[in-house]
Amino acid sequence: MRPQTGRARPLPPDERRATLIEATVSLIGEHGTKVTTRQIAEAAGVAEGTIFRVFNDKDELVTAAVGAVLDPRPMIAEIEAIDLTLPLRDRMVRLTMVLQRRLISVFGLMHAMGVKGPPEELREHRETMRPANDLLYCAAARVLAPDGHRFRYSVHEVTRILRLITFSGSHPLISDGNQLTAEQIVSVVLDGMLDHNDERRLPDPARVPAHDGPTKNRGDH
Repeated sequence: MRPQTGRARPLPPDERRATLIEATVSLIGEHGTKVTTRQIAEAAGVAEGTIFRVFNDKDELVTAAVGAVLDPRPMIAEIEAIDLTLPLRDRMVRLTMVLQRRLISVFGLMHAMGVKGPPEELREHRETMRPANDLLYCAAARVLAPDGHRFRYSVHEVTRILRLITFSGSHPLISDGNQLTAEQIVSVVLDGMLDHNDERRLPDPARVPAHDGPTKNRGDH
C-alpha cells in the first residue's frame, strides 16, 4: 500500500478545465469581472499557475464560464428526463422550473458582469447556437405533446407562450423583484386569470346595485 503524500491527485485536463469553469461561474456571481485568478484557483483547489496551463488568460476563462452558463444542453437533458406519464399540469410545472432555473442563473450572471447580453465572442456564433434553440423547442414541445389535443393552439405556440411568460415572470426588473413561481406561470397558461371554479365571485349585472347618488329624470338637463 502506497503511503499518503498529502498532495491532491492531478486532474485530467478536461476535468481540470471543468473545475476551473465551475469555480469561475460561482465567483463571478459574487465579484463580477473583478474576480482574480488567485480567487479562482483557491476556489478550484489548484495552484494559480494551473489556470494558465488551461487558458491563455483570465478573460478566456471568464468567457468559457459564461459560455457554460448559456449552454442549453444541460437544460435540454433535464427537460428530456421529465416523465411523460405525469399529468399535464405536473409536467408543465417541472418544465417551467427547468426553464426558470436557467433563466435566473443567466440573469444573475449577466447582472454581475454588468452586461446586457452574451459576450461578443458568443454573439458572433449566433448561427451555431440556433440549432440548440431548436432542440430546446423540440424537447419542451415533447413534454406537452401527449395533451396537444387539449390546447386551443398548436403545441409549438403553447411552448412559445410558456417561454415568454417564464422569461418575463423570472426577470428581476420586468417582475419588479417579485418573480412568479412555476405554479403561477403554469396556472396562467392553463387556466387564465378567471376563477372558473366559483363563478359567484363574478359580478352579476342584474344584481349590481343602482347608483346611490342623486338621480335625474331623463328630461332634467
